[in-house]
Amino acid sequence: MAHYDLNGRVAVITGSTGGLGTAVCAALTAKGAKIALFDMDEAAVKAQASTFGANARGWKVDVRSLDSLQQAMNEAADHFGGIDVVIANAGITAFEPLDTADPGHFERVVDVNLFGVWRTFHAAAGHVQKRKGYLMAISSMAAFSHSPLQAAYTASKAGVWAMCNSIRLELRHSGVGVGSVHPTFFKTPMMERTFNDPAGKQIWNGNTSVFFKMAPLEDVVKGIVKGIEKRSEMIFVPRNNSLVAHLPRFFRKVIETFEFKDDAVAAMIKAAKSSPPK
Repeated sequence: MAHYDLNGRVAVITGSTGGLGTAVCAALTAKGAKIALFDMDEAAVKAQASTFGANARGWKVDVRSLDSLQQAMNEAADHFGGIDVVIANAGITAFEPLDTADPGHFERVVDVNLFGVWRTFHAAAGHVQKRKGYLMAISSMAAFSHSPLQAAYTASKAGVWAMCNSIRLELRHSGVGVGSVHPTFFKTPMMERTFNDPAGKQIWNGNTSVFFKMAPLEDVVKGIVKGIEKRSEMIFVPRNNSLVAHLPRFFRKVIETFEFKDDAVAAMIKAAKSSPPK
């Protein structure tokens, strides 16, 4: 795959004012990209945009609302002249045991982390197809390694991985790339809240094994930027964690190669559109 130059490209990122979002925005700006910042905190996102100058603009967006995303995506495309890259980064977590869990908390995590990614991609699809761009979702190693008390989080991140694999097949013929990012733990305000949570403390409990080892935030950001420039299907930070995902990925590739060729997928999409669900 040829190098995908970010200079002059337009990138949208949700959850832009969080720890990872802020760092990724800075890295994209350094590469010469124009950035559309989407976040629920209107004051914070407007202030953030001002720090990046004329090539940035902020919108108040709630990824739980498709209308909110569609309006902001259309306005961003009008403002910048189009959209090349979309990073679905907004995410939350919760620690709750099954028998005492608040169903509303579970639903909110899945709504933001999984449905929020779908809504973001859905709102962006037409714009990105025009530019043969790239869609990226921030998943996690939790897509493959599942800790207790995080059923909603791990299910949502595994769902993001699976969803990206499916959407990639749909959009491949149009020249759009789709990738999922799977970092290990890294230091952000959300991770700090996790470490300060009583259940979070019990899960980590000083564990420094390979699967609990913290990665530097800058390594995650570098992986994301490099993944965009290579239009990668999957990005792992650190890279050696990819071994955890190789086996399911191998079987997925075999199935895709023999059962989901471009012409077959195009026929499936045509049939689905001609017979909408009742």
